[in-house]
Amino acid sequence: MGCACGTERTEAGKVKGCNNNGACQTGGCNKMNVFDWLSNMDMPTNDRFDIVEIRFKGGQKDFYRNVDKLSLTTGDAVIVEIPNGHHLGHVSMQGELVRLQMQKKKVANDKSVKKIYRLAHQKDLEKYEEVKKREMPTLYRTREIIRDLKLNMKLSDIEYQADNTKATFFYSAEDRVDFRELIKILASEFKIRVEMRQISLRQEAGRLGGIGVCGRELCCSTWLGDFKNVATSAARYQNLSLNPSKLSGQCGRLKCCLNYELETYMDALEHIPKIEAPLKTEQGDAMLQKTDIFRKIMWFGYSQENTWFPINVDRVNEILRMNREGKKPASLEENVAAEKVPLSTLNSDLESLDKKFSGKSKKKKRKNKKRKNKNKPHQNPPTQQKG
Repeated sequence: MGCACGTERTEAGKVKGCNNNGACQTGGCNKMNVFDWLSNMDMPTNDRFDIVEIRFKGGQKDFYRNVDKLSLTTGDAVIVEIPNGHHLGHVSMQGELVRLQMQKKKVANDKSVKKIYRLAHQKDLEKYEEVKKREMPTLYRTREIIRDLKLNMKLSDIEYQADNTKATFFYSAEDRVDFRELIKILASEFKIRVEMRQISLRQEAGRLGGIGVCGRELCCSTWLGDFKNVATSAARYQNLSLNPSKLSGQCGRLKCCLNYELETYMDALEHIPKIEAPLKTEQGDAMLQKTDIFRKIMWFGYSQENTWFPINVDRVNEILRMNREGKKPASLEENVAAEKVPLSTLNSDLESLDKKFSGKSKKKKRKNKKRKNKNKPHQNPPTQQKG
């Protein structure tokens, strides 16, 4: 996600930013942001929680204790304690939300929590930028060494420590990899302590980032931190096509978003009957074609026809009950076939109408005949002449 406030630049060519100290309204300044919904509430200052959540490269986060009670703001760069050195990170969350986050992740509030040394100075930031420039050349060179050693592993990212004394190599592999020879070569070539850390394919996609088929940035690289198991049954419950190319994300595994609406579908499916056999009717056996889960409509079609009939769930339950009792409805819509009127009844009505109108026509003919006779002139018989 690009930062909308990063258009203006200084004379040195660096982005000015919005100077909002990490509270960018666009949500693009920081990766894996957390909204502090307690920021506008007045909290007791003397009893403020002294542990702060710090974010590092790739969305990795850890908890550190603010022993010197530094005045910190979300987004501030700080120098923190790590084994055998120090590192630079950014404040991602503080206050009571950190306490809740630690309880969620089951992190104990004891002496094992490292401390924050100080706020990062300008020299610390410049040195860290110089150290980060080593990452890409090291990544390319390490991949060449891996190919030469013919190791079955995929190197995805490298993170240098801010003090330039240690580098962490993130890789993914299906089987166990013997990289002892690789560590010796890397340590001698780059003159640095090497740590190899294996990550899953989902974590790899989160570190690299990208755009999903939904058109938005990947969930694993913006806000999703815990990866739950995703099974193909989640796609079946949601009536999705079991096409691996459509169900898989950029990591090659099933999409995490298949679990987002799964509980809603599971609740809706409780009211949908299970169809294990075709519905039996007098017109034939009706097979289930598809189901509209939320509208509670099931579409059935006869084997000898191509037409699908939308049937309500209540009607489907009624037909199932009739089939269990050994009965068959007349069709999917009606239990009893409509009575057909016999042809003789229809013909009798027609005959009565014919008689009625035929009688009238005869009377009219008689009347017309009488009228014609009246209107004819009277003709006398011819007279006989006397001799």
